[in-house]
Amino acid sequence: MVKYKIIAATGCATGIAHTYMAQEALEQAAAKRGFSIKVETHGQTGVENKLSSIDISTAEAVIVAADIDVDADRFAGKRVVIVPVARGIREPDKLIERALSQDTPIYKANQVTKTSSNTNVSQNTSESMITKIYTSLMNGVSHMLPLVVAGGVLVAISFFWGIYSADPKSSQYNHFAYMLNTIGSTTMNLMVPVLCAYIAEAISKRSGLIVGFATGMIAFNNGTGFLGAIVGGYLAGYIVKALQSLLKPLPEKEFRGLKAIFLYPVLGVFISGLIMWFISTPMKTINIGMMDFLKGMQNSDPLILGIIVGCMAASDFGGPINKAAYLTGTALLAQGNYYFMAGVSAACIAPPLATGFAVLMNPKAYSKNERSAGYVNFLLGSTHITEGAIPFAAKNPLLNIPAFMVGASIAAVLSYMSKIQVPAPHGGFIVLPLVNHPFLWVIYIVIGAIVSAALLAIIAGRQAKKHGGVIEAGGGMGMIIGENDDVEPVVKPNKQIQNEFTNEVKDDWNKILSEDNIFLNVSFKNQQEALRYLSEQAAKRGLTNSAENVFQKYVQREKEGSTGMENGIAIPHAQDSSVKKSSMLIAKLNKPVSWNTFDGKPVDLIISFLIPEQDNGAHLRYLSSTAKLLTHQDFIDQLRNSNSGKEIAALFNK
Repeated sequence: MVKYKIIAATGCATGIAHTYMAQEALEQAAAKRGFSIKVETHGQTGVENKLSSIDISTAEAVIVAADIDVDADRFAGKRVVIVPVARGIREPDKLIERALSQDTPIYKANQVTKTSSNTNVSQNTSESMITKIYTSLMNGVSHMLPLVVAGGVLVAISFFWGIYSADPKSSQYNHFAYMLNTIGSTTMNLMVPVLCAYIAEAISKRSGLIVGFATGMIAFNNGTGFLGAIVGGYLAGYIVKALQSLLKPLPEKEFRGLKAIFLYPVLGVFISGLIMWFISTPMKTINIGMMDFLKGMQNSDPLILGIIVGCMAASDFGGPINKAAYLTGTALLAQGNYYFMAGVSAACIAPPLATGFAVLMNPKAYSKNERSAGYVNFLLGSTHITEGAIPFAAKNPLLNIPAFMVGASIAAVLSYMSKIQVPAPHGGFIVLPLVNHPFLWVIYIVIGAIVSAALLAIIAGRQAKKHGGVIEAGGGMGMIIGENDDVEPVVKPNKQIQNEFTNEVKDDWNKILSEDNIFLNVSFKNQQEALRYLSEQAAKRGLTNSAENVFQKYVQREKEGSTGMENGIAIPHAQDSSVKKSSMLIAKLNKPVSWNTFDGKPVDLIISFLIPEQDNGAHLRYLSSTAKLLTHQDFIDQLRNSNSGKEIAALFNK
């Protein structure tokens, strides 16, 4: 049985290059010291080289270099260093030194790993706690997001038949619209229990999921909204963790089934549900008090009223505080007061629109799923569905919610100052024909949304920079592949490691790379020009039927996340139906061009891949193998010193 001195787990948002670069860097650093190491990777193809229970139990130390959840709790009882994947690539030597240090404390499940402050490798306690909370929250948001989008879009479409088309008592009633509205509303109602359940699941696994669903339903029925779901999720998760700790003395063999199907769910639901029940009751009293307060404010200063309404509408996005402002406006509509609802609607519409503008302003700071949600929110916001902003608010509530409040307040204040009147309680821009100053009202809402968007984009950019890249919601849920218990320890010289990686795809290099596809001493003004050149060269060589299609796929891939690596290297890739076969293009530049790279340096060496639409995942192997090779300085030196296409092709093929 092989015993490893160090074990590690790596994973990045896209699950391609950085995952394997961190793996390779750690293996090289361990090899230099003569240490055996096994690295588990969380890539797009799933979990590979999975760590077994024996690997974990016999290892001296653990390194987690990941931007996604890799289930660090299984390493409880070991010395563990947890850092972003970027540090796994940049500082592998320091990480190994830190992991083996006696100063590194023993990791406890669901607790912060406290590290001394005398090293820039470790993270402080508050950062680690925030990361843990963030990962759990994103697990809930990633499962909730499709429900918000699906339900919200269906509800929005139902308004096309009229604002009251889903009301059987209205003259606008349409049965199909009624069905759409009911299906959409029911779907959106699931978001509170789902958010709650999957926050709990990230904390205490399956038992937490069950208790979280029950707690979430209580939060929904008692009207505590998505804030109640977040509180309930952490409540359920940690109550189950506490029960697991308290019931640990019971013999595992005899009581395992009883604890899983009886003790944890029954006791967990009872305790968590009881607490949520008591939390909900005072919130109702507070809501009634807020409604009475707002009614008394309707004739006050429009500046003060707008700020109050804006902050309430953007505080919980359809939750009890938001509903207090909305229901007050609805009640005043019945009394013929159309003035109050104008500010409420503006404040409800601005936040989801802000998310759309934010992803347009700073697309690189958001994940692909977040950008898609932002675009959908243009539709949701335009029809007065504030809930579309929830995933963005939940990502960083302490900063993002105030950003939403600023824009919502601006929209509401401007609406009140201009005496705009909105006679309908819902519908968003669909009711513009009923508004006394429709164009002005839309302008005010857009102004508020853009202000919020600018703040959101700045916050997202700083967070992405802090974490070394965009963190995808719900990461680390890949397919688990079989264990690999018989792998020999990695105690090998760099050349041997390099040759092994080259041999992984030895035959493939011959098929995808030729001298004709290598371009030397070329010059470009910018990244776009370089990508355009590669596209055109691919078409000239018969590798694709459409240079434009390939170029657009290059650009689209860069928007999803930069392909810039480090040491002046980028590996852009395009997958399209116009590509005839898998191909590799290499360009060495006279002068570097600006590119969003891992180390902030411009790019003067481009290694590009063209992939057919159906390639059975082969391009992932090309990309990961190339990324591994590019962590070897001797390989990079040989590549840069090669002065002909023949030399470069031979370097990959040898």
